Amino acid sequence: MAPEQCLQVDSGDVQLAVNIHGDANSPTLVLVHGYPDCSDVWRGMVPLLSQRFRVVTYDVRGTGRSTAPQSTQDYVLERLAADFRAVLDAVSPDQPVHLVAHDWGAVQSWESVTDPQLQARIKSFSSVSGPCLDHVGFWMRDALQTLSPKDLAAVSRQVLGSWYVWFFQLPGLAPLLWKTLLGQNWHRMLASRQGVVALPSATQERDGVNGIALYRANIGRLANPQQRATSVPVQLIIPVNDDFVSPPMARDSARPWVENLWCREVSAGHWMPLSHPQLLAKMVTEFVDFREGQPETAALKRARAGKQDQFLGGKLAIVTGAGSGIGRETLLALARAGAEVVAADINQAAAEESAQLAWDLGAVAHSYKVDVGNAKAMEKFANWVQQQLGAPDIVVNNAGIGMAGKFLDTHIADWEKILHVNLWGVIHGSRLFARQMVDAAIAGTIVNVSSGLGYMPSRMLPAYATTKAAVLMLNDCIRAELADDSIHVVSVCPGVIDTPITRATLFVGVDSAEQERRRDSAKKLYQRRNLPPRAVADAIMRAIRKRKDEVPVGIEARVGRWITYVPGMARRLAKMDVKM
Repeated sequence: MAPEQCLQVDSGDVQLAVNIHGDANSPTLVLVHGYPDCSDVWRGMVPLLSQRFRVVTYDVRGTGRSTAPQSTQDYVLERLAADFRAVLDAVSPDQPVHLVAHDWGAVQSWESVTDPQLQARIKSFSSVSGPCLDHVGFWMRDALQTLSPKDLAAVSRQVLGSWYVWFFQLPGLAPLLWKTLLGQNWHRMLASRQGVVALPSATQERDGVNGIALYRANIGRLANPQQRATSVPVQLIIPVNDDFVSPPMARDSARPWVENLWCREVSAGHWMPLSHPQLLAKMVTEFVDFREGQPETAALKRARAGKQDQFLGGKLAIVTGAGSGIGRETLLALARAGAEVVAADINQAAAEESAQLAWDLGAVAHSYKVDVGNAKAMEKFANWVQQQLGAPDIVVNNAGIGMAGKFLDTHIADWEKILHVNLWGVIHGSRLFARQMVDAAIAGTIVNVSSGLGYMPSRMLPAYATTKAAVLMLNDCIRAELADDSIHVVSVCPGVIDTPITRATLFVGVDSAEQERRRDSAKKLYQRRNLPPRAVADAIMRAIRKRKDEVPVGIEARVGRWITYVPGMARRLAKMDVKM
């Protein structure tokens, strides 16, 4: 896309190549690229953003069509901040701009964002994979002083991930590598190692060689950090699969210094402007629109840093069958962990009651009436969630019904009824919300509730056991597929849990009197076992926290899982006729 205007802006002893796109009367966005890129890294985002905004990109000193200074010290952050000021004076001398930056573009932009003289000229800052070096220095110092194992582990992982920083300090070797290997092959390496498509750049070798000075001139900041706070609203966009900037460092280093902070994690790698330009443009647009006076989106509200102090703070969780039993207890456990929750149930009053209980715990909660087995109803529900709340981070497909009785007594209508809820409900919930997670690049979690009977064939529960075994197989299949998108799929297999499902279980092949007798008998059996729904909710929370794939709950479920490894035993036990 050709720019409407090209400028050469003087900044000290260098000239900066500046491109301007879009309507001059629209809010101005300034995009600052990182290393070893030039402003071409924004080529996928500029057409998207310039439909709404005036978009300014420029080649940082020493890259692209900008000229290069003479010495390494000419790349210190103070000089880079002066370049940004020169661009502002040229393109928006009277109005504040919205700053968007990636990698070293973000690192250098923090210098301007924390400068009291420049803060009034920056209306918002969206930072991707580029922390403030001073903030990182204090973050590392605090970890070494407190000796917290968790913090020390985070710092150690970051130091190991930043091996290239130390490599760049070696004289001669890094420039030689760019001149002999990387310069002509960088786009190929991005494709093979990072999975992103980048076009060859005519200035790639020069950009790589000159940019080494960024590291050599500024890395000393880590050992001697300065206190740099800001009142500029900051949106941290944190790719959770970033090989170079770890999420704990990106998030935790900034928190003490930023007055108004939003943290948004995405399932992406380091080169998000290349791999996810549409998503990044959407997130930037949401933030800019909010700063320009439009209502804050639900996703932005959850992203406020103050709401992220708890385990699931800032997350959106959906639970089906949330009107009672396991579903309600799971909803409340998610609420206690800080999540915004949606209670979905076919019983509207029960869903509303669960949502109110979550509100009473201090959570933001919603209720929705839906038949999980109805494809159109679930699509309508999913659309409502996406439009009103944004894509979810956690989905618990828990809704289910019970059914007992012999196979030959189970009619087609009975099979349709139980498959409608126990299997199709899980399929619809997994399919629709996984699609939203993938499109929004959310490293989410899908929890599908099966049963201990999913491990064990039973002559008395053929329909129920079949649906629950199908859920286990479905989970194994989609877990393998969705792992590519960093979506975690959990199978939860409760044993004998005292829930309202026992009072509603359908016993096929018997009259109404016998039906009630068997329900009463089942209720007493489950009450004697005395394993409450809270136990399953706690297991689900542990699975989410520890990223477990499969969780049997109760001794009977664990034994059932073990029996699957003993050939023939499950088939022999299935012949037992347990009378209710």
